[in-house]
Amino acid sequence: MNETNHSQVTEFVLLGLSNSQELQPFLFLIFSLLYLAILLGNFLIILTVTSGSRLHTPMYFLLANLSFIDICVASFATPKMIADFLVQRKTISFDACLAQIFFVHLFTGSEMVILVSMAYDRYVAICRPLHYMTIMSRHVCIILVLISWCVGFIHTTSQLAFTVNLPFCGPNQVDSFFCDLPLVTKLACIDTYVISLLIVADSGFLSLSSFLLLVLSYTVILVTVRSHSSASMAKARSTLTAHITVVTLFFGPCIFIYVWPFSSYSIDKVLAVFYTIFTPILNPVIYTLRNKEMKAAMSKLKSRYLKSGQVSAVIRNVLFLETK
Repeated sequence: MNETNHSQVTEFVLLGLSNSQELQPFLFLIFSLLYLAILLGNFLIILTVTSGSRLHTPMYFLLANLSFIDICVASFATPKMIADFLVQRKTISFDACLAQIFFVHLFTGSEMVILVSMAYDRYVAICRPLHYMTIMSRHVCIILVLISWCVGFIHTTSQLAFTVNLPFCGPNQVDSFFCDLPLVTKLACIDTYVISLLIVADSGFLSLSSFLLLVLSYTVILVTVRSHSSASMAKARSTLTAHITVVTLFFGPCIFIYVWPFSSYSIDKVLAVFYTIFTPILNPVIYTLRNKEMKAAMSKLKSRYLKSGQVSAVIRNVLFLETK
């Protein structure tokens, strides 16, 4: 029994996004630029929220946490994928593979709850504006963030429990750029039909329950907004449009992959790129381009750190140090 519990596979081979060697340098350049944009865009949002006194509100506090999670979502597999574009044989150790499974479900599970928390924040702000600061206190916001990480941890622990004791003794090729749970369990030496159903049920329950809560919240909010026509409601509509766009972009691929398990793996690979790369890069764009307060705070941030002559002074100091 002890021998069957231990994996004979010590590493997995990641097939990546494309088998074409001619495309590898092009993909390396594209995804390097995208990953850099993700880091810069989300760090900019975090810096803007923390440095702008007018943005010290529950909505922007949750937005900064969403940006941090987006950085995590993009970082658990993207650097490895970018490095793999430079090598012919893309391998990952068994432990590193389990780590990727752990982190992808931790971060995506946490992001789902953060998005639900942001919807709840908008519900309170629009439907119960007089009690907003009482309900959405700093203490409550911190609790919501902690709950998001706890839910993500519980979710990923339950998912990893399905995989960690599986015997892997045969094929070790994962048709993706990271260790995705359905693809890894497919390689086990035993019949994983029941386990696959449990994995789909686990992820599907979290995805669908979060999505239904979001749909319910935004439906109530939109009904409330529709009955008003003031300038504040116009601002609320703009904010809601950004929130609903982000929710659709994030939950669409997740629900398709885990709730509809009969899709082809080539489609799943494209959707995995979407929610690990494009959603984290679109979130900063959506929340900044449609938000006047964020754009104003970024302008102040730019004027504060890029004052006239400040950049040239920094350059002179650097050159002076190099010539010493």
